Amino acid sequence: MKFLPAALFIVLSSLGFAAGTERPNIVWVVSEDNTYNYVGAYGDPLARTPNIDALAARGILFQNFRATFPVCAPGRSSTITGRYATSLGSANMRSTPPLPRDVKFFPEYLRAAGYFCTNNAKTDYNTSTPWAVAWDENSKTAHWRHRRPGQPFFAVFNFEDSHESRMHTRQPLITDPAKVRVPAYLPDNATTRADLAQYYDCVSRADAAIGAVLRQLREDHLEDDTIVLYYSDNGGTTPRSKRFLYENGTHTALALYFPPRFAALAPAAAGSRSTELVNFIDLAPTVLSLAGIPLPAQFQGRAIAGAARGPAPEFTFMCRDRMDERYDLARSVTDGRFLYIRNYYPDQPWGLHTDYLWNQASMREWDRLRRAGELNATQRAFFEPKAPEELFDCVADPDNVHNLAGDPSQQRQLVRMRQALRTHLLGTQDLSFMPEPLMFEWAAGRPPPVLAADARRYPLERLVDTIDALQLAPRPDPATLERAVRAPETLLRYWGVVAAQRATTLPDLVPLLADDASVVRLAAAEALLRRAENPAAWAVIDRELADDRPRLSRLFALDVLARLPRAFPASMRPRLKLMTTAETNGEGENYLPRAAEDLLANQP
Repeated sequence: MKFLPAALFIVLSSLGFAAGTERPNIVWVVSEDNTYNYVGAYGDPLARTPNIDALAARGILFQNFRATFPVCAPGRSSTITGRYATSLGSANMRSTPPLPRDVKFFPEYLRAAGYFCTNNAKTDYNTSTPWAVAWDENSKTAHWRHRRPGQPFFAVFNFEDSHESRMHTRQPLITDPAKVRVPAYLPDNATTRADLAQYYDCVSRADAAIGAVLRQLREDHLEDDTIVLYYSDNGGTTPRSKRFLYENGTHTALALYFPPRFAALAPAAAGSRSTELVNFIDLAPTVLSLAGIPLPAQFQGRAIAGAARGPAPEFTFMCRDRMDERYDLARSVTDGRFLYIRNYYPDQPWGLHTDYLWNQASMREWDRLRRAGELNATQRAFFEPKAPEELFDCVADPDNVHNLAGDPSQQRQLVRMRQALRTHLLGTQDLSFMPEPLMFEWAAGRPPPVLAADARRYPLERLVDTIDALQLAPRPDPATLERAVRAPETLLRYWGVVAAQRATTLPDLVPLLADDASVVRLAAAEALLRRAENPAAWAVIDRELADDRPRLSRLFALDVLARLPRAFPASMRPRLKLMTTAETNGEGENYLPRAAEDLLANQP
């Protein structure tokens, strides 16, 4: 063991790493985009994942592991910091807010303790904060083999073999499409079955890549010195899984293997199956706990193994914000059996067109059948307005198609989980009730969490309670709605206007077309245009599409156009046409062209 500074020696000794005792190496292997049920260890007879299955058989399989976000970048933001991206303002896909100074990427703590840290190779952390301090190596060739002799290591390997992009073209199938189970929400046809079969093949290839890394550990005679952590980074890519808060989007796979010499760090015996709730935000504190490093105050998760292991929670929480070019806001909570989803934009469907998802053949076919009127009620629901609340018994209804929120026998369960979510939103200072354009405007280059301390601008408790009062009743109470749309606080006005779309009688929103905040102006324009033609409302949207407006305000305006049940004026077409060639942003993504192209293609 290399020489340790005195303070670190004391810490490690107190956590069970005595003088002369080497710390464990930790290898972290990730298959991208697959739900737990594509892994054979969870019981699916069609899955071909012998390497993951063998790892789970020798280690601990976690049966209730949840992705904080059902999509990559916000999920990685949570994983790399041990904090909910909603607390950091990094919850929207490919967003770039800076991190607060007191929040670090967790491998920084490992490096400071002497670990060699490598990442092979994604750094999609949804922040503008540079990642270089986190890794000794970050590339497709990053490997523990490049460390100093005897140096402990933490090595991450991400495998794209199972990534959504592998579903954009048809490959020769190994899995028999006739044997796949088609979820109740999807139409059962040849295209759907082919995509489901192909995805089994993709996950099988990811398993083979994981097997290659595990063989390298054995070849290097490191298997006895290395803890291996395997997980899948969000739900599967077939339609209504990745990006969505249903079980197929958030219920992922996790297995931990401990060699005998480090068995004391394990939370259970080898070969065990754990039913305790685990979340992505638990991964960072777990790795530090295994390495014997004190957990910093920034973590909102808990260690599930090692000396700092914490107790299992009663609930765990998942989040959905902007997914690619489409704005949304939804939160969910599970106790392992029941899943509660709170939809804060209930007037818009889950199935808003996103370019990347529509690259998949089964998604395009599902949409085609919807347009042709050939779907049953269960299959059609994805394209219809959401309920404000959804409640599912995931044991009796694994496809999450029977909403129990209105069932009188389930009201106690509904209230229990609604209250758990409220407590979580307030306790984590969820920033996402600020629409993204407004958040970036108010933050003005600072880390968004600074805004949480400003109760005048961000009265979170009042917001949550007002939104619930307006949305959870069959129709908004007129007096409560009037107070909200006339409130001095920008965000109360905004959410009041959002709720007004469900009102029997629309309050006078015309004055809000001149509101100081663009998001309020746009929300008012949308509410008015849902009721009738309104030239002044069209003019507001057209102004927000102008080249001199911030990029996020323009994207927000494009989303308004996409949701409207009427065609936009022909005078907007030249502006939209120019957007289709807009330059990319700093992350290499540009959602403006995608959204503009979709509008031009799907409206006359």
